[in-house]
Amino acid sequence: MTTEMTIGVFNECTEGEARAQLLACCASSRWADHLVAARPFASLAQALEASDRCFDELTVTDVAQALAGHPRIGDSAEGDATDARWSRQEQSSVTDAGERVKDELRGKNIAYQTRFDRVFLIRAVGRGPAEMLAELDRRLGNDDEAEEAEVIEQLRQITRLRLERLFT
Repeated sequence: MTTEMTIGVFNECTEGEARAQLLACCASSRWADHLVAARPFASLAQALEASDRCFDELTVTDVAQALAGHPRIGDSAEGDATDARWSRQEQSSVTDAGERVKDELRGKNIAYQTRFDRVFLIRAVGRGPAEMLAELDRRLGNDDEAEEAEVIEQLRQITRLRLERLFT
């Protein structure tokens, strides 16, 4: 199970241990392998910079692998794994939303998945359900290229937040 740690402790982990910790932040093997290989990090800022650089190199397959680690907005991640716990915390504002909003999110999530063949991904931290719903509506109008860029940016933001959480 992933636990919060310092950068120094992370630098001392075996490659396998470090990779397992990172996969809770982002389920892309390429991204995790890139960060493991980039160690040691002198600071959180250096780790975040390495992470950001890696997002410029992710392929469609890498993004699909990363998205497999995320439930739909409004669906609760199952299990006790760190990424599932973090996801539930990140989406807590949706958990408390009214049934009308939850129903709208469900319906539009399905429309998004039908349109783009992937789960709708958005950094939920700091956003309420109405804002996420508005973003879902807006992004349904994107073309494939624009939406791919949005997905990668949202994935990058979520991963940064999770790295910050991991490296306390």
